[in-house]
Amino acid sequence: MRTRTLGSDRNGTALEVSPLGLGCMGFSQSFGPNPGTREEMVAVLRGAVDRGVTLFDTAEVYGPFVNEELVGEALEPVRDQVVIATKFGFAIDDTSKQHGGPGGTDSRPEHVREVVEASLRRLRTDSIDLLYQHRVDPAVPVEDVAGVVGELIAEGKVKHFGLSEASAATIRRAHAVQPVTALQSEYSIWFRDVEAEVLPTLAELGIGLVPFSPLGRGFLTGGVSAQSTFADGDIRAGLPRFTPEALAANQALLDLLGETAAAKGATTGQIALAWLLAQQPWVVPIPGTRRLGRLEENLAAADLELTADDVAAIDGAYARVEVQGERYPEHMARLTNG
Repeated sequence: MRTRTLGSDRNGTALEVSPLGLGCMGFSQSFGPNPGTREEMVAVLRGAVDRGVTLFDTAEVYGPFVNEELVGEALEPVRDQVVIATKFGFAIDDTSKQHGGPGGTDSRPEHVREVVEASLRRLRTDSIDLLYQHRVDPAVPVEDVAGVVGELIAEGKVKHFGLSEASAATIRRAHAVQPVTALQSEYSIWFRDVEAEVLPTLAELGIGLVPFSPLGRGFLTGGVSAQSTFADGDIRAGLPRFTPEALAANQALLDLLGETAAAKGATTGQIALAWLLAQQPWVVPIPGTRRLGRLEENLAAADLELTADDVAAIDGAYARVEVQGERYPEHMARLTNG
């Protein structure tokens, strides 16, 4: 599999990864009960490595903690072949909650250090390849966050610094203190808020973009419809964009996307991923899946070439459909784009 380059560290060392990574959150939370045993999930993660995936994305808050443990167990035998990304920034334990900022965030430098030490143990590694601030903390200047991550990089415990769901202004402030290698934010055909200000900033500063939910939490695969029901623990049950009314209205976008898919002999999910890959050479989506069959389908998108006319046709389809439903309910939206 070819590689893509995200950003670089202070020494100019670039972070090279596979064109598509694997978002691991769903192994532990947010999309209902896991369909497999722990052994089967370890096999899926190792199967991803066998198929050329090198970027694996986790976080301490996923579970919490158990996702990092699963990723650490699965990737320990192939640690030298992969890039592990994890995140800090939420107040999880009681002590942290006492000091946490609005929305349950906690990026105090001393807490960041505690989280990194714990993540290193769970991930069974001596260095985190890419460490993201999971959400901007309104109570802690991002310069302080960048500073402590810079110290951890100097100590060899972290290799690259990332941000998640940060605004262009916040990215600039952090980057001035410690080079930001990657921004992780939601980006897909049906959610494109980063295009106005964030993408130009990343291009200017030489920072890569790692889109999460590149398949619209399953909608862009065609696997979700107005008749869909969601299991207990499935985050989509509480998202405005996944009400039956919104799904029925948004089906028009999927139908238009299906026209391109049919012409290319591809699935709508593959077109959605190929569209992201066509945006910039430093865009690396991280679709999540718990099944090797779906993983193989996703990875095939890296070999699907979209022409400029194809991309224009997809953008034209998007322009003809007014996507219905907010991305998050209000209490979750407050933690984005800080």
